[in-house]
Amino acid sequence: MNHGEITWIDLGIVAIYLVTMVLIGVHFVRRIKNTGDYYVAGRSFGPLILMATVCATIIGGSGLMGRAGKAYSGGFMAIMTALPYLLGMFIFSGISGRISDVGMQHDISSIPELFEKRFGKTAKLVLSALIAFTMMGTVASQVRAAGTIINMLGGDVGLTYELGALIACVVFMVYTATSGLFGVVYTDVFQFYMLLLFVYILIPVSALKSVGGWSNFTANLDPALVKPYINGSILGDIVTYLVFTMAGAEMWQRAFAAKDRNSAKKGMFLGTSVYGVTIALVFFMGIIGHQVLGEGITNTDSVVPALAIKVLPIGMTGLALAGLLSVIMSTADSYLLVSVQTCVHDIGKTIYPKMTDKKEIMLSRVFSVILPLGALVIALYIQNAYDILMFSWSFYAAACGLPCFAALYWRKATSAGILAGMIAGFVVCVAWKQMGLPFGLGAAVPGAIACAIALLIVSLATYKKHPSVFLEVQKA
Repeated sequence: MNHGEITWIDLGIVAIYLVTMVLIGVHFVRRIKNTGDYYVAGRSFGPLILMATVCATIIGGSGLMGRAGKAYSGGFMAIMTALPYLLGMFIFSGISGRISDVGMQHDISSIPELFEKRFGKTAKLVLSALIAFTMMGTVASQVRAAGTIINMLGGDVGLTYELGALIACVVFMVYTATSGLFGVVYTDVFQFYMLLLFVYILIPVSALKSVGGWSNFTANLDPALVKPYINGSILGDIVTYLVFTMAGAEMWQRAFAAKDRNSAKKGMFLGTSVYGVTIALVFFMGIIGHQVLGEGITNTDSVVPALAIKVLPIGMTGLALAGLLSVIMSTADSYLLVSVQTCVHDIGKTIYPKMTDKKEIMLSRVFSVILPLGALVIALYIQNAYDILMFSWSFYAAACGLPCFAALYWRKATSAGILAGMIAGFVVCVAWKQMGLPFGLGAAVPGAIACAIALLIVSLATYKKHPSVFLEVQKA
């Protein structure tokens, strides 16, 4: 069997995977009876299901392919930017029980709904607009990664990057549109095992074997790739990841979908723990790429799929590339569903409160088709999956991370304080980026600081005259 080539067997395996994803989504369509089923799956998930969907969602195409590309080009930078997200997710695991309790006891299924109950409709709509744009940017990063893989798979038979991105969009829009969170989560479970077996185990082991084992790998390793360092850009990414986890709408949705607080906490903790193991494996795939692929990789997003094609035999290559697509799909569908919920439920139903469940589900399915096409347009114009991800995450983290935490825990947070914090964080973050990132410092750092200052000062100045409603919960 020849390595380094794509065969029709490999293409067939990937095609079977894509069809399977559609069929899983269609299978669960009958379980959708109302919007609660569509958005939070009737709050029915236990810890093992949550573990699989949490981990599959975290390890997205931009996180895997983009971070492996960063390891290939920047070495230890990939570790420095991954650890804060890991820490943030462990912190989030700790607060997910309260999120689950708040959701069940106050009939809340999204962060904007929490903001409405505490701070009113204006705060809800501002947050919803920020979430919608951020989720679309994240979906676009996954579309970019999927297009790269499909192009590498079928470039010789006319599958261009643009066509590959379109195919990926069609697949995840179909199963998301049909069955909502049921389809998203149960495809995530299937994809979770695919990515563990055929990406995080098969590719590193085969790559290590191809360079002659661990001793040869370490003997030929460039020390610069594993040397710890930090700069303003890395610091910006660290703050972005750490603060973003406090407001990650897709993880809040998973916590709301848990059947109880213990399931939420255990599922989040287990999923995050598995993600922690994968950080080292992604870094390894990036740096071993120098020895397997050489120094000529210009599109660093392609390092991992190029490794799979280079080191795996016929059939195994198809399984690994299907696993890579599963990584991407499992993240794209989650962010797409959050985008849909935000646009239809949080914005649309706020403007038109008499919207029926039947009409809302119908509109949600329509938006599940429209929004991926918008993400496709974004992906065609921005050339790096990691850049798309960090652009959308940086201003969202700066503007929304601390306000979301305050909405959950701080009694003295007020509507005026929350709005001041979100506006200050967003404006400073965008302005900092427009100024060319002075001192090389990532925009999320000054943005988050501005948000914190505005939120604190304005809330303390207004909470006595204009207190907000604090949502009490009773632990089961």
